[in-house]
Amino acid sequence: MFEGWDAVALARAQFAFTMSFHIVFPAFSIGLASYLAVLEALWLGTGREVYINLFNYWLKIFAVAFGMGVVSGIVMSYQFGTNWSAFADKTGPIIGPLMAYEVMTAFFLEAGFLGVMLFGLERVGPRLHFLATLMVATGTLISAFWILSANSWMQTPTGYAVNADGQFVAVSWLKVIFNPSFPYRLVHMVLAAYLTTSLVVGAVGAWHLLRDQHLAGGRVMFSMAMWMATLVAPIQILAGDQHGLNTLEHQPAKVMAMEGHFQSHPNGAPLVLFGWPDMTDAKVKYAIEVPKLSSLILKHSLDAPLGGLDTVPRENWPPVPITFWSFRVMVGLGFLILGLGLFSLLMRLRGKMYQSRLLHLFAVTMGPAGFIAVLAGWITTETGRQPFTVYGLLRTADSASPLAAPAVGSSLIAFVIVYFIVFIAGVVYILRLMAQPPHPGEQGPPRAVPARAAGITPAPAAVTEAAR
Repeated sequence: MFEGWDAVALARAQFAFTMSFHIVFPAFSIGLASYLAVLEALWLGTGREVYINLFNYWLKIFAVAFGMGVVSGIVMSYQFGTNWSAFADKTGPIIGPLMAYEVMTAFFLEAGFLGVMLFGLERVGPRLHFLATLMVATGTLISAFWILSANSWMQTPTGYAVNADGQFVAVSWLKVIFNPSFPYRLVHMVLAAYLTTSLVVGAVGAWHLLRDQHLAGGRVMFSMAMWMATLVAPIQILAGDQHGLNTLEHQPAKVMAMEGHFQSHPNGAPLVLFGWPDMTDAKVKYAIEVPKLSSLILKHSLDAPLGGLDTVPRENWPPVPITFWSFRVMVGLGFLILGLGLFSLLMRLRGKMYQSRLLHLFAVTMGPAGFIAVLAGWITTETGRQPFTVYGLLRTADSASPLAAPAVGSSLIAFVIVYFIVFIAGVVYILRLMAQPPHPGEQGPPRAVPARAAGITPAPAAVTEAAR
């Protein structure tokens, strides 16, 4: 079926497909774990029932999203051994330990306290349960730390040497971990996770306020979400700008593709708002431009020169159309999120935040925007790094396993079928949970039913053991 196809292209498509499903769940889990910690802290501090009701409401959703993220992440890791064995061999001495550190710190922390967080409130008491919630939230952030460190090293490799077997080995773990792009990418991703979660929480709150403006849980979650959008969206735009400047310094070809700069501009580069990048003719067709604005953004001077892809060997060009448009989707959604935050602030100051149907409809519409922006940002980052897996050092074509196209294509079809069945079912279940409003006395995730409550008489040995 796949005879004559490019095995590397199929392997890339498979990784992109599984990663696209996976990345939205960690982004949601990171923000939602922190939101749960805030809700529980507010409940402990104020004693207001609405906070524990919301905590239990979102805890059920968190449990499903966390599980789906873990499952999809495990599948992704196997691909390093199946489709990308050459990459795993050459980068294993660096990427392997970073992944191990993530498991030993973040995953063990999350796994150790997740059960207490999900089912232990009535068993361990509020304060110890709050500690468990904090540990799970901290674990998600630590996980982001190690994963982004590994990926950032692939973008801006430092602190390494190449041994006699052609493998990358660490000569300075501090330089490997804290590589030049890592701080910017970590801040950008964590803020994106918080905004993604706030948009989902805000959309759910707005959905229920459209039905009942006086619903206490809907008001609280909507207000908290809109504060997050209002305060964090401007910070995220600033963080994105600083990340872009860092990328210009270390990965100039990526920025050239993002900006659509095929040609160098010695006297100030225009900002191409829209157009169609044509790699064959090396130009952006039907371009709508703002003269010299790109130089002002990237160099803080209208007349600052900016290089173009004409300074880069053509075989090292990223796929410009994908990078160009995914970047614009991400930026456009970022400004829409900012607009939502400012609109909610205006309605808050006017005392109409819970009555404005226009604001609520806007918030519901923006519910998926964070996920789309995260995906667009990931596509921009990863396609802009091409044709390398380790930027400037290891080409993607040299990273793939020596597999025939039919073998890779068959597994890709299997992934597509299984993922759509499993993940659509999971997402539908999450949406059904969200469709129900939070109620007074909201219960958390269901626990196993005790044997006697289920009408089952315990065996004598079990009774004896329980008595002990």
